[in-house]
Amino acid sequence: MRVIAGTAKGRTLKAVPGKNTRPTTDKVKEAIFSMIGPFFDGGLVLDLFAGTGGLGIESLSRGMDRAVFVDLDGGSIEVIKQNVQAAGVAEQAEIYRTEAVRAVKALAKRGLKFELVFLDPPYRMKEMDSLMNELAERDLLGTDATIVVEHDADHVYPEAMDVFRQIRHSKYGDTAVTIYRYDKAAEPTVHMEA
Repeated sequence: MRVIAGTAKGRTLKAVPGKNTRPTTDKVKEAIFSMIGPFFDGGLVLDLFAGTGGLGIESLSRGMDRAVFVDLDGGSIEVIKQNVQAAGVAEQAEIYRTEAVRAVKALAKRGLKFELVFLDPPYRMKEMDSLMNELAERDLLGTDATIVVEHDADHVYPEAMDVFRQIRHSKYGDTAVTIYRYDKAAEPTVHMEA
């Protein structure tokens, strides 16, 4: 794994030992950033279920100002710390070992607004739509924020959910990437009975 583009281009990133973490491949990472970027003009990024921190680090390398990395696994946290150092972005990183929903609640208390959010949980977790709604309800998303969900290709997330609309969906083998745009002004969806 390496940083693909930007200020840290070519820097090698460590993987988390063992089989519990499934890092985003360079191919998928490159595809994600060609869809959402490829470069950014500042802003705050949230890398929940950060694993190696590769997605957040890539965002910093490509122009985001700061990144918050969250993971529950102690091994992942150590790897993220090493990887932000290796990529030269440690000064722009906050790293927390905690559960995702607890992190969202804590971040909301600080009044932060994220322009970019990565949700790349273990594939057995299929409730990222409810986590996205939690981010919106707690007012953690900037205007037109982008949310990238990486998930099992067999699982399908809805095209639209209240204040989120799907802008891209792509499959790469057993991995799928679904990208949403946050639209705070959107009316909540009214489901009509047929």
